[in-house]
Amino acid sequence: MPYTADDPRQWSPDELRARIPGWGVDSDPADRPSYPKQRFAPGETGAHWELPDQQPEHAPRERSIEHARLTPVFGTVAPLRGLSGAIRRFAYARFSEGRAAHWLLLILGDRVDVIESSVTSLVSGHPDELVSETGVLSEKRRHGIASRFGRGRVDVKHQWIDPLLVVGPWLLASWGAIALVRKVFRSR
Repeated sequence: MPYTADDPRQWSPDELRARIPGWGVDSDPADRPSYPKQRFAPGETGAHWELPDQQPEHAPRERSIEHARLTPVFGTVAPLRGLSGAIRRFAYARFSEGRAAHWLLLILGDRVDVIESSVTSLVSGHPDELVSETGVLSEKRRHGIASRFGRGRVDVKHQWIDPLLVVGPWLLASWGAIALVRKVFRSR
């Protein structure tokens, strides 16, 4: 009986196998489809190492505090940068992956990265194309409206809020910028 102080009954593997179809199907290594891959057999796989050579770390990479070293191979495509990078580095340096704070900080870093990228694209003279990036222009070409009815699409339920989520932050940022500029000019 679960959730009581009594010791639960200990089932033997044979009893479990008879009671639950498929239980322990992989307990015998000979029955595992992946078992040959779990053996170190360089002649069969072509692997000639026990641990692959370590990829050079030209810039500090974030790593979990649970691991003593970086994985032998890691990605370098999107190095951490800016405030979002600092938030992510702090999450990896301070909190275990088992803590909610670790993941919440990574989500915060992701959101900050979105803002940083939007500001960077705006400053570089290539701002985001809000209309085309939403896919609104393909609605007419790809029968967007007709595809929404009678097919049970789940995304139809949240479409009313999509314009607010896409345009809302831009309107708030514009309002904040205008308010800041007005305040600066009034103070002179």
